[in-house]
Amino acid sequence: MSLTDVLSRIDTDLPAATDRLMDLLRIPSISTDPAFKSDCDRAADWLVSDLNSLGITTEKRATPGHPMVVGHLDGTGPHLLFYGHYDVQPVDPLNLWNLDPFDPDIQDTPAGKVIRGRGSSDDKGQLMTFVEACRAWKAVHGTLPCKLTFFLEGEEESGSPSLVPFMKEHADELTADIALICDTAMVSPGVPSIAGQLRGMLKDEFTIHGPTRDLHSGHYGGPGLNPLREISRIVASFHDTETGAVAVDGFYEGVPEVSDEMLRQWQNCGFDEAAYLGGVGYTQAHGEKAYSTLEQQWARPTLEINGLWGGYQGAGTKTVIPAEAHCKLTCRLVGDMDPDRLRTRIRAHVETRLSPDARVTWDGDLDGSPASVMNTDRPEFEAARQALSNEWNREAVIVGMGGSIPIAGFFKDILGLDSMLIGYANEDDAIHSPNEKYNLASFHKGIRSWARILDALTRA
Repeated sequence: MSLTDVLSRIDTDLPAATDRLMDLLRIPSISTDPAFKSDCDRAADWLVSDLNSLGITTEKRATPGHPMVVGHLDGTGPHLLFYGHYDVQPVDPLNLWNLDPFDPDIQDTPAGKVIRGRGSSDDKGQLMTFVEACRAWKAVHGTLPCKLTFFLEGEEESGSPSLVPFMKEHADELTADIALICDTAMVSPGVPSIAGQLRGMLKDEFTIHGPTRDLHSGHYGGPGLNPLREISRIVASFHDTETGAVAVDGFYEGVPEVSDEMLRQWQNCGFDEAAYLGGVGYTQAHGEKAYSTLEQQWARPTLEINGLWGGYQGAGTKTVIPAEAHCKLTCRLVGDMDPDRLRTRIRAHVETRLSPDARVTWDGDLDGSPASVMNTDRPEFEAARQALSNEWNREAVIVGMGGSIPIAGFFKDILGLDSMLIGYANEDDAIHSPNEKYNLASFHKGIRSWARILDALTRA
């Protein structure tokens, strides 16, 4: 018996596998709404029962919030930790759904059949691709090819308040050779991807104070310092308008250049720049001019203004010079950028540019986290990349990710684990939105992909 037998079993069992996913999708495990607490428990129980049926010793572990599901299977070969989450987003606005969000259906679309329902893509469908690959492997071989730990969370969609304390308390139990995370998407339709780096995040907020109270602009307009004008000048100084680069001194410390091999993969990953930009009304990229759109999104840091306000906000006009003006900003971090050091530099940039009679205060409760950079030179990454390439009949790529997936950073910081983020979702899956879907082909080929990856990792 061989991998071919496992893949054949997956093909034969696809209708039953789809039925199992539909059963899980019918459980409204909305973690953020206390009204659905019992449903989150029920989803955890469903997974415990299903994994136990495969011979994986699995328990539901209590937390102050929703339970964790932890399963173990002893074996030879590498020790893999698989992470997914069973909770889902709320369904509002319900009137925009074309079906009951928790009565999933298989629907025909121009792109093929899709599984429609809340959680189909994020993350129950993705989670079950790995479980079904294990099921097929066990059915054919009677066992699995490696040692496995399952770590399934029930609070990912509500901020994961129990996650870090649980991981710290159970670090010895969760430690493995490498982590597999399924909560991600392909870079382009039909282009399998492994995320090797995720940008980190720095948040900050400041207020520029001027006069002791709002002033009549007829009495003080001219001689009076206007905090809105002051904050506009300072915010404009954050970027070099000619190059698009961030102009904060020392901002790029710790930023690596992308290797030629990685750039080659990115150039051939099927990314449609025109569709990416045009889909939101852009005609060109507006970041650092020396870097491609993908480099800007995956491998370069940013400083973005997320909110800017002050003065009168009501209808009509009110002729005042406001007493203060406010700014919210975030930075996406890459490489070895230190969020604490960068925060100091951004604040210094603002404070050294203040005019006389202006002062600044900062929100001291905002956090920051460094980028998660995986060691993609590890043989597991190339083994998984080749396995994906074989299944999808095109070169798989190791990509960056513009956003942040905190679990990958927690695995690195708490457990010392590199993570491979491998998922089969598409950008049009409408996760978090009405009419969420997961392509049936993504579900089927995702199961086959994991079977190939399991096989490849035992040989790496």
